[in-house]
Amino acid sequence: SGMAGGAARLLLAALLGALPAAAERELRFRPPAEAPVRLFTEPELARYDGQQEGQPIYLAVKGVVFDVTSGKEFYGKGAPYNALVGKDSTRGVAKMSLDPADLTHDITGLTEEELKSLDDIFNNVYKAKYPIVGYTSRRILNEDGSPNLDFKPEDQPHFNIKDEF
Repeated sequence: SGMAGGAARLLLAALLGALPAAAERELRFRPPAEAPVRLFTEPELARYDGQQEGQPIYLAVKGVVFDVTSGKEFYGKGAPYNALVGKDSTRGVAKMSLDPADLTHDITGLTEEELKSLDDIFNNVYKAKYPIVGYTSRRILNEDGSPNLDFKPEDQPHFNIKDEF
């Protein structure tokens, strides 16, 4: 490989917009306070429901809003999981259900197994595959609308956008 291999790798890195490792580390370890956290109200989230060609498609699980646009064939208009998008569908994801009654953030009464399944899918599918673009207001705010001081942004250490290509 030698020179040519290195040049090819550099070109690939440039094409993928990759950063030098040090710069990437700096970005990753910046304290969360500086990272802008976007808050989505229900009506805002509802705008990203995959019905608009060329608009991003967002789906919230456990109050975390993911950009699932790269999975258009699953989440876009007329696609099998389109019912999940534009809202927090935590319960539906846990139960693997597209029943409108399950397309809610509410996890009351879910079984141990459903909760475990929810965490698996949250970590191994959504967090691993799709970028986090924000959080639902329910996740960031208390009932009375004051900021939830225990809120911590999710980290995405295993996220790798390259998997989509």
